[in-house]
Amino acid sequence: MFSKLERKIAFRYLGAKKRGFGSVISWVSLIGIMLGVATLIVVMSVMGGFHDTLLGRIVGMNGHVVVYHQDGAIGDFDFLIDKMKQNKVVAQNVTGIVPIAEGQVMATAGGNNTGAMIRGIRMADLAAKAQTGTKVYGKKLTDVKDGELVGGAALTRALRVGMGDNISLVSANAATPTPFGSMPRIMSYPVVSSFFMGMYEYDSGYIFMPLETAQKYLNIGQSVTHIDLFLKDPENTTAVQESLQRLLPDGFVVRDWRELNRGFVGALQVESNVMFLILMLIVIVAAFNIVSSLVMLVKDKNKDIAVLRTFGVSRKSMMKIFILSGTSIGVIGTFFGTIFGVLVAIYIEPIRQFFQWLTGRDLFPAELYYLSELPSKLEFASVVGIAVLAIGLAFLATLYPAWKAANTDPVEVLRNE
Repeated sequence: MFSKLERKIAFRYLGAKKRGFGSVISWVSLIGIMLGVATLIVVMSVMGGFHDTLLGRIVGMNGHVVVYHQDGAIGDFDFLIDKMKQNKVVAQNVTGIVPIAEGQVMATAGGNNTGAMIRGIRMADLAAKAQTGTKVYGKKLTDVKDGELVGGAALTRALRVGMGDNISLVSANAATPTPFGSMPRIMSYPVVSSFFMGMYEYDSGYIFMPLETAQKYLNIGQSVTHIDLFLKDPENTTAVQESLQRLLPDGFVVRDWRELNRGFVGALQVESNVMFLILMLIVIVAAFNIVSSLVMLVKDKNKDIAVLRTFGVSRKSMMKIFILSGTSIGVIGTFFGTIFGVLVAIYIEPIRQFFQWLTGRDLFPAELYYLSELPSKLEFASVVGIAVLAIGLAFLATLYPAWKAANTDPVEVLRNE
């Protein structure tokens, strides 16, 4: 593609002290591309980690497809679940079906109180749903009995309760009628276990209890509020949704995780796209610096270009010389930027902890970002795409200066010398 002469001249120009690598603009271009590529890789890895971790935990706990009833409660749910399992599409795509009884409460203990969501679930189902990395303190989930609670670690800490201490739950939705009007239902239960998922929303706001306990407390008899279905492939929910809508009687509503988390999923996607475009400007600015550097190099080497042309070097070869000079800056900057970005993306959490220790400030508040650790997901395709894009921009930046060099009139230049 490039002859020995073209490579030799191009790299000699790169090493020139007055221009090429020796010039401030060329160094700025190289460092700009390196930092731009590294920043893009780190940010896109963190955004990918946020997306997968948050959706994995939110969707993983709530089901990929959820069945509701317009009346608010689903009776005879075991029969309904058996009917779902007999459906061919459901049987092929669904790994688990879990009945849930859920409601909002005020949790109080020792003068402390906080809002919470109680979720009644069969403890075997909860143990199966608890993801890898979820820490459980106290009783094993499968040993939790009727009338006992499993609270989020942050919630029990906020209420200042330990294992065996009671939490009072106050619910206006499950109000008890009295001669003096409806009274909020208040019941007290012991906390026998606590869990830490690493997701602040759950750790600070959820209380799990056996399904029978929740049904009694919520005063819904033998009903549940909804049924969660877990799929082999969370991305492929359409077939199961359509099958359930045909299978279930009127009054049932089927939603998938995208519909239930539409705003959240959309916000993550928009944020990821906007961050990519903003940070890509760093690489674009660096590419413009390559243009400036090469234009100055062409102007400085006008006499050399004219001499080379008179010795028979073609216009095409002159273009290739300057394209190679400029693209080399992009390739070198991209190479080191990729290595730096990949290393930072891999060790992002230790780096965060170091700077947090150095500054003495919480740089990643769990209550704001809903996660206890800074996530990162390094994707090979994303890294390669960013590197190719950076090199492509560097290549495009060389076209005008290379064209200008190729169109230099050797006769006019030598006449003026």
